[in-house]
Amino acid sequence: MQKTIKVTLRPEEAFNADLLQEAILKKSGIRESDVQVRPTKRSIDARSRNVKVNMEALISIKEDLPPLISYKRDYPNVSHAEQVVIVGFGPAGMFAALRCIELGYKPIVIERGSDVQKRRRDLAAINKEHVVNPESNYCFGEGGAGTYSDGKLYTRSKKRGDIQKSLEILVAHGATEEILVDAHPHIGTNKLPKVVQEIRESVLNAGGKILFDTKVTDFLLEGERMKGVVLQDGTKVEGLGVVLATGHSARDIFKLLHKKNIYIEAKPFALGVRVEHPQQLIDKIQYNCEVDRGPWLPASSYALVHQTYFDQKQRGVFSFCMCPGGFIVPAATAPGEIVVNGMSPSRRDSKYANSGIVTAIELEDLEAFAKHGPLAALEFQKQIEQRAFEVAGQTQAAPAQRMIDFVNNKVSSQLNDTSYQPGLVSTSMNDVLPEHVHERLRTAFKAFGKKMKGYYTNEAQIVGVESRTSSPVRIPRDKETCEHLQIKGLYPCGEGAGYAGGILSAAMDGGKCADMLIKAYGKVG
Repeated sequence: MQKTIKVTLRPEEAFNADLLQEAILKKSGIRESDVQVRPTKRSIDARSRNVKVNMEALISIKEDLPPLISYKRDYPNVSHAEQVVIVGFGPAGMFAALRCIELGYKPIVIERGSDVQKRRRDLAAINKEHVVNPESNYCFGEGGAGTYSDGKLYTRSKKRGDIQKSLEILVAHGATEEILVDAHPHIGTNKLPKVVQEIRESVLNAGGKILFDTKVTDFLLEGERMKGVVLQDGTKVEGLGVVLATGHSARDIFKLLHKKNIYIEAKPFALGVRVEHPQQLIDKIQYNCEVDRGPWLPASSYALVHQTYFDQKQRGVFSFCMCPGGFIVPAATAPGEIVVNGMSPSRRDSKYANSGIVTAIELEDLEAFAKHGPLAALEFQKQIEQRAFEVAGQTQAAPAQRMIDFVNNKVSSQLNDTSYQPGLVSTSMNDVLPEHVHERLRTAFKAFGKKMKGYYTNEAQIVGVESRTSSPVRIPRDKETCEHLQIKGLYPCGEGAGYAGGILSAAMDGGKCADMLIKAYGKVG
């Protein structure tokens, strides 16, 4: 007999593998001896002073539990099958490649950056030597921007694809089983590279092809039908069509599309700063603990939003990509710019908590950039990043200011310790951010201090700029078929095309686009 039960446990029971099964059985009143227990859902409830953990578990009495996952790494050999061209090997590109193989087609993946092993050297160079490799960095390379990030897998994109299957694919390639259980799952920057490598091996072992350190410089068009791409050495790669999964920072691809008169459009995005607090302070606020969170609770996170008004325009200011127990990293993709992002290891055991705090940038805010047409938001974004570079001294050291100092228009005489390896430079963020951005942030920080007592403090500092929240360009496509509205055989997908907002949603979108391409031009369906 099998049944699903729901129980509420103490953290020391819910997060201690040795006590978990006993605690679930005791709470559920089950006393049979031949019992197997598998947790299926886990979420923390910190609304009261005593933190609780809500658990759901599958109980099997006198019979074996079903397999944890049904997905198998059992792919057909597609070495001699028809080809599909995939540009980019981030989450969207990886899952597009796997879906092509499942359907019997050979993916030819073109990735401008390096594989995960070589990519580490490029990350070390930007952190220690302030040298930015424009082809291989925190945004470009095997696994995309997600590889060296927190690996957050929570998504609201319920209609985009099969969430359970997507999570099972990750588990089948080495991700921890806990991502199937936790309400807000994450893999961790220390574990993601191994998962990405395993997906690479699945693609190659099935007969797919991956070209690293290879850049697309042109498209192969026959009228308004895309047949493939041209590489930097002049090589032409053709296929049934092209899945364009280049990520939100591939500015050269956006410019190439515009140059070829392929329809794109400016897209609203969000821009601001990354805020860093001591993790212990956030734990005290969120868990109501006097000293620290103890050995069982994970590093706490937060989600904040506040509506602001400036120049008679309402815009939301909100937290973005909150990284408990994490690090701030340099995410520039070209020399001469400063971009910051956050990441966390799987244990989330850094002494710092950081989060993007950003405000919405609408198209009506970009009138001064209208001459750039569909690249208006991109040019605005680039200008802010270049200004940050100039203000902070023309290295990868980032401009920073303590939070209350910022709100009070005071340059900080001293900055706090930081997780950001290239270092910080005390500046006025007024010199970096446009007025409508820094004034909205000032309003929001004071409001956040009322929502989270202790959040508004000079123990926290803001680091600029958080500007790659999403793509500043949308590549429009048909809602049903996912094909570009103008160019047949072109399937823009993931964050770079404006259709995803994280690892899981991008992965599902990549799989869906491969599905639609093969349905339209292949022998399936």
